[in-house]
Amino acid sequence: MNEKIWLSSPHMSGNEQFYIKEAFDSNWVAPLGPNVNGFETDIQKYLDNNIEVAALSSGTAALHLALILLGVEKDDEVLCQSKTFSASANPIVYQGATPIFVDSESDTWNICPEQLEYAIKDRISRGKKPKAIIAVHLYGMPYKVNKIREIANRFEIPIIEDSAEAFGSSFNNIKCGTFGDLSILSFNGNKIITTSGGGALVAKSKEVKDKAVFLSTQARDNAPHYQHSEIGYNYRMSNIVAGIGRGQMTVLDSHVSKRRNNYEFYKDVFKNCEEIVFLEEPDGFFSNRWLTCILLPNYKMREEIRLTLEKDNIESRPLWKPMHSQPVFKDAPSYLNGVSDDLFERGLCLPSGSNLTEPQLERVVSAINDYFATC
Repeated sequence: MNEKIWLSSPHMSGNEQFYIKEAFDSNWVAPLGPNVNGFETDIQKYLDNNIEVAALSSGTAALHLALILLGVEKDDEVLCQSKTFSASANPIVYQGATPIFVDSESDTWNICPEQLEYAIKDRISRGKKPKAIIAVHLYGMPYKVNKIREIANRFEIPIIEDSAEAFGSSFNNIKCGTFGDLSILSFNGNKIITTSGGGALVAKSKEVKDKAVFLSTQARDNAPHYQHSEIGYNYRMSNIVAGIGRGQMTVLDSHVSKRRNNYEFYKDVFKNCEEIVFLEEPDGFFSNRWLTCILLPNYKMREEIRLTLEKDNIESRPLWKPMHSQPVFKDAPSYLNGVSDDLFERGLCLPSGSNLTEPQLERVVSAINDYFATC
């Protein structure tokens, strides 16, 4: 069997070992230490020196803390982009709140401003003003930042910016991860850079960051004994994991460049194939192209191509199944226009890792071309 080609595998820089060894040599293996501080500073410098960063155990943990910091409680409602991974929505349920799913628009595949405004007005008319909006930069493509912000400000609803897939992306030359009232990042194993598992909360003030750190370290009061006045969580990133992150930060821009090159390679090869449509960048949008995604004419062709790739030991994946279609969220209110359902039916993610070789890319293309030659 041919060697496995993964959808998006970890890509180490070689610099990680320096920071990990330093942590071991100094016995800093706890969820604090110089690598944690250094990783937070590295992210801050990359995004914007005017923000604050708390390194955490996962992007999901960051989103959960963001909801807590915004005061989301039992029976509250939170608007959430439906076209996303379940980790965007699950923390809403952790808080005992209700997710209200909002469909996408076709330009970026992200939360639709028109549906969002309609949903807000409808929830208010029912006596429940939503407590927050979770907007996602899907597959690295920024959502319509200005339009979503205008709506959020008009109704005075804070935005949690889910930038788990968009580290290195930007909108009008401003980095994603800085647009929300609170923002989150992910460093899971398949992301642009990885710490094996990890995430970060991005805040606008040190006060909010300090509160996040407090909650993420079991909310221990300032006392010589263990005393707790609030419920806390074990969400802080360890010094060793942060060391991996510090090494990865040295190659972030390189990884983004390589993934964008993958996109351009696929787009050029298939430029004359009418059956394959790519997600383009609108003016002012810069995607890290975390995953290169294509649309096919129908579900049947999408599945046939996916299975053709699978037969050649090449991993591909349908676009995220919308949250409003997930069994676990079947009773959640949704505001739909059909876009995300259509994207799921026809969309496929192609291998996109920054460590893909040219022969591997050519193998992916060859398998797809073989399909079209025989269909």
